[in-house]
Amino acid sequence: MSIENVFLNNIWYYALVGEQIKRGKVLAKTILNEPILFGRTLDGEVFALRDICPHRAIPLSCGRFDGHEVECSYHGWHFDRVGQCTKIPSLTDDQTLNLDLFRVKSYPVREIQGNIWIYMPVNSSTYSETETRAAELDIPEIIGFDKFATPQAVEIMNFPCHIDHAVVGLMDPAHVPFVHRAWWWRADPNLSEEVKAFDPSPYGFTMRRHQLLRSTFFYDLIGGKPEVEISFRLPGVRIETITTKQHTVCNMTVITPISENQTEVTTLFYTTLPWVKALRPILLPFVRTFLNQDRDMVVKQQIGLKSDPSLMLIKDADTQARWYYQLKAEFTRANNENRPFENPVKERILRWRS
Repeated sequence: MSIENVFLNNIWYYALVGEQIKRGKVLAKTILNEPILFGRTLDGEVFALRDICPHRAIPLSCGRFDGHEVECSYHGWHFDRVGQCTKIPSLTDDQTLNLDLFRVKSYPVREIQGNIWIYMPVNSSTYSETETRAAELDIPEIIGFDKFATPQAVEIMNFPCHIDHAVVGLMDPAHVPFVHRAWWWRADPNLSEEVKAFDPSPYGFTMRRHQLLRSTFFYDLIGGKPEVEISFRLPGVRIETITTKQHTVCNMTVITPISENQTEVTTLFYTTLPWVKALRPILLPFVRTFLNQDRDMVVKQQIGLKSDPSLMLIKDADTQARWYYQLKAEFTRANNENRPFENPVKERILRWRS
């Protein structure tokens, strides 16, 4: 089964930073080609509705939100935070109509560690089915930080490509000395052999914690002898944890498909370092430059992809990319067959030059 260029359903996707939605406000966004209206009630509860009124298809984001219900701008129909129609102003007092028959599609959302996640079901799922399946699947968390922790720094960038190419680029270990060659990251053009142990982990795999043999300017800022562990899980979540005796720095990069050729890449930092917030204006431009280097490669890649070439993945440098497609295929099969997911990744040592 070919799983390339396919979006996964029945899984949690990263939506946005919690701070982007204030109380009593709404925000429209497209995810997996679906128009979605995110909002936060005056009580602080986050919700997500399909951004289309079922009456005449006007985007609900064009209407008003009073902190409790959304009012369509065309005919004033009201919808609560779970999508149920509560009011149709054009009805007269003697006209009876069961408003339960009218609702907007609602998506499960959760707010964890300052981030809003959305569960994207298949279109045929009912509201109750969606809520049940969403509750069965856990949401990625940054281990070692309180569930109410928020990221100290955030960088968001749009990549003009399908999510597959953004994910494969994210986990590609062999491009670093060529794409990210800079004094503050990888000034040395010489390649050396890398040997890393990998284990299966929930809906993905993890590179075992190991001591860095080659440091960089930013790793040196953390101090001590940093050790690194990197995990990946579907649909596109990479968490890199750097630890020393004194501090921990976690970089979570999440990839959210907007459409077939537009993908949002969000990088979030959680750390115990006390000076990060103060130096954020200085550090974020470096992060932006780093991400732009990856983005530039994606832009150039799209030129070649227009000819629909066959792509070749080699061992061992591209094994993580192979795992990604295997994970996608198994997740899709498990959903279609209504059975538990079985991780196809096995414990393994990978070697490559980088």
